[in-house]
Amino acid sequence: MLDERLPLFPITTTVVTTEHGGELAVDGQPIAGLAARFGTPLYLFDQATLDDAAARYRAALALHYPGPGGVTYAGKALLNLAVAQWVQQQGFRLDCTGAGELAIAAAADLSPDQLLVHGVNKSAEDLAAAVAQAGVIVVDNRTELARLAGLAAAGQPLPDLWLRLRPGMAVETHAYRQTGQDDSKFGFAPAEIEEAVAFGLDRGLPVTGLHFHQGSQFRDPAPLGPALDLTLDLCQTLAAAHGWHPAVICPGGGWGVAYHEDDLPQPDIESYIAFVARRLAEGCAARGLPLPHLQVEPGRSLVARAGVAVYRIGAVKQTARRRWLLIDGGLADNPRPALYGARYSALPVTHPDRAVTTPAWLAGPYCESGDVLIEALPLPQMAAGELLAVPASGAYHLSMGSNYNGARKPAVVWLRQGQAHLIQRRETLADLLARDLPLWGRE
Repeated sequence: MLDERLPLFPITTTVVTTEHGGELAVDGQPIAGLAARFGTPLYLFDQATLDDAAARYRAALALHYPGPGGVTYAGKALLNLAVAQWVQQQGFRLDCTGAGELAIAAAADLSPDQLLVHGVNKSAEDLAAAVAQAGVIVVDNRTELARLAGLAAAGQPLPDLWLRLRPGMAVETHAYRQTGQDDSKFGFAPAEIEEAVAFGLDRGLPVTGLHFHQGSQFRDPAPLGPALDLTLDLCQTLAAAHGWHPAVICPGGGWGVAYHEDDLPQPDIESYIAFVARRLAEGCAARGLPLPHLQVEPGRSLVARAGVAVYRIGAVKQTARRRWLLIDGGLADNPRPALYGARYSALPVTHPDRAVTTPAWLAGPYCESGDVLIEALPLPQMAAGELLAVPASGAYHLSMGSNYNGARKPAVVWLRQGQAHLIQRRETLADLLARDLPLWGRE
């Protein structure tokens, strides 16, 4: 159990000897001690794992793509002030969706050339913030493009505009994570891209790039090939009709990570980037197109493995066919299993090398039958009060979390060079009431 699950955890995860015996530690820091200090549920983020993934992306781009390249961190995976500061330190772009995420980026002092704004239906506030703060707006539809043209006509300088292409093909993943199919809500159809480029050129808009995204949490890059070919065929058409070449092509991201031991080995970042880089470079050469800047957009594959969720068992219950471990978190801090059946693993924090007994179902405290975090996971006998660590918890947990049943969002701790830094305090009861106004008793 221990050896097959450790590769799911941050790269600094070890088993150390403490007064309690063998214990899981991240960045040399025993998890039980962190749980005692900060409480549970608790989210831990290991900077060394983040740095390692970032370095792998940089190295792969430098090795396999003969033109300029760059990395965009997808803020939707996880965004707070500390993460935004890390993105700035890495020199990456930060993908923001709307004014809220741009405000976090501003607090971290990211420069406009590091900020890119996505969104399928950007509000007037979102567009105003994007124009004021960002270096790139990824334009999703004709209505948005017309609004931007109106701002430009009124004398408002615009950042670079990339048009989001809907290629009509998706990657193999859960339907809720597919974004590139014909009937997706995202982006322009190819014929609409031609119209949008012509519209932009006629009005002097800074249309400089093409973007597409086919889905997330995929492990085989092959489906990206036809979409890249379609994009380059479209570039040929646009060059012939309008003399326009995209300075940037972004084939999105969505490269997967292992969440369960059955998913191992970890999907290889270099093979993913090598495939995209080779297909783009060879496709440009075959069509006589100039090499664009290649911008990749990893989200979960940068941050998911860096995160560990720590829960405390409150009760153990045996029903007719299931052993339930009832924990103090679940649906409110990680809705992914309920939304699309995401499958996770876990280890006991103390004595993680214990022999397994029977499968266990890990369920949270919330009033939903769907509040089951993990199903049928082989685990040893465990008792109330013990801690469980769930790996690959860095992406799309906290960013999709809620206050369901009055849940308070957990504390988040950043681990770096043997030090634990609280980067997000645990929500309080006062926080739950902070935005509410009374209906009666206001006179």
